[in-house]
Amino acid sequence: MHDDLLKRHLELVIEANKTTNITRISTWEEGMLLHVEDSLVGLPEVMDAPAGRMADIGSGAGYPGIPLAIESGRQTLLADSVGKKTAILSSMVETLGLENVEVYTGRIEDLAREKPAAFTVVTARALAQLSILMELASPMLQEGGRLVCYKANVSDEELQHALSLQEQLGMKHVSDRTVTLGDNCRRIICFEKTGRPKIKLPRKVGMAQKRPL
Repeated sequence: MHDDLLKRHLELVIEANKTTNITRISTWEEGMLLHVEDSLVGLPEVMDAPAGRMADIGSGAGYPGIPLAIESGRQTLLADSVGKKTAILSSMVETLGLENVEVYTGRIEDLAREKPAAFTVVTARALAQLSILMELASPMLQEGGRLVCYKANVSDEELQHALSLQEQLGMKHVSDRTVTLGDNCRRIICFEKTGRPKIKLPRKVGMAQKRPL
C-alpha cells in the first residue's frame, strides 16, 4: 500500500514537472533513487523524535515530506513560500488521499509566528546551511523536538559554525550519519530543541539568510 502511494506521488511529480519546473529530476529511475529512497533515508531520525506533528520546510515537490508522512503516519505540514509549488502540492495530497498531510504557503518565519512550538519534527532537504536551518526550526519546535537536516556536502566550517550556535538557538547536535545512494551521498544531521533560544526568534522574514548569525 505504502509503495503504491510513493510511486503514485512520483508519477504525479514527473507529470507536473512537464508544465511547471518543480524538480530537475525527470526520469523514473532517478526519481525513485534521488527523491523517494533519498527521502526515506531520514525515516529512522523522524521515528526517533517524540510523537507529534512534523513540518517539512521548503517542501518543493513534497520531498522528503510526503514519503515521510506516508511511512510514519505523522500529521504533516508541507511548507513552501512559492504558491505555484504549494498549489501542486495541495492537488497531489488530494489525489493521493493523504488525510494526515496539510500544505502551508508562506515564509517559515511567519509559520513559526503562527504556530510556535507546534511541531516535534522539522525536516529540511537541500534548503540552507545548518545554522540557518537551526534558526528557522528552533521557534517551531517543542522542547525535545528534532530538526532533521538532509545535507549533501557539509564543510567542517559549516558544521562548526552550527555547533557554535547551539546554546544561542536552544538546539543541541544529537546525531550525524551518511548513506550512499548510487553515486551520491546523503548525510542526515539531527539537532534536538533543548530550551529557549537566547535571542528572540523568529527574526524578521529573510534575516536568517541575509544576516546569518
